Amino acid sequence: MTTTTHPPISNTEPPVMNEAGELLTVKGVSLSFGAVKALQNVDLALRRGEITALVGDNGAGKSTLVRCMSGIHKPDNGKITFDGIEVNFQTPDDARNAGIETVHQNLALVEDLTVWQNLFLNREKTVGWFPFRLLDRRGMKREADRMVSALAVNVPAVTSRVRRLSGGQRQAVSICRAASFSSKLVIMDEPTAALGVQETAKVEELIRKLRDDGHAVLLISHNFEQVLRLSDQVWVMRAGRCIGGRRTADTSGEEIVGLITGAIPA
Repeated sequence: MTTTTHPPISNTEPPVMNEAGELLTVKGVSLSFGAVKALQNVDLALRRGEITALVGDNGAGKSTLVRCMSGIHKPDNGKITFDGIEVNFQTPDDARNAGIETVHQNLALVEDLTVWQNLFLNREKTVGWFPFRLLDRRGMKREADRMVSALAVNVPAVTSRVRRLSGGQRQAVSICRAASFSSKLVIMDEPTAALGVQETAKVEELIRKLRDDGHAVLLISHNFEQVLRLSDQVWVMRAGRCIGGRRTADTSGEEIVGLITGAIPA
């Protein structure tokens, strides 16, 4: 990987950005699946310490773009720069090691495992020396307690099994896992889609806390009221293209809908 410097992106009416504030930039990214052009010359940028929303109809390319950022897909063309370095992730582990964590809509939790086991899934701590290394269960439980307390997550004891948790508590565990391992960017795909009003409010509070703690957050949501409540920046996708971006304080739900449908020019 080599360090590169890119000029500001050139979407219509882009927000004012400086390179020091940009954590992740996407420049000219395209990806096709056979004859289907899933992404077409996408440009956008995410700032450090901000919540950025990515919106668009189903099939607009949001999930495909996120999969390129998180190492699931490799773009056919274009560049992704993360923390000042041009990256070429081959696997999701590459993205996680770089500092990008993704909270998927299905949460990727194992119901029959405890909270602490899910927090350390594929990151298990061990003690001893090879070939006699053992799982450090006590250490992981202690660290899980610290992780949950640091994020002020309202979940039962970390020894509780996930299948006993409510939807909001499960989402909180998934967010806690994403935020606790040196992550610089947390990607969240429809984090409150299946939650009630009270649980949604609690999860939104966690998302704000991630930002306040210095994480950048990329929020994919169909809930425009939520986007306006939480985000600092909104990017709009349509038919595989990123057709424009707005600072949230300078836009409205009506304008976002118009951009998505094409009723308002980008």
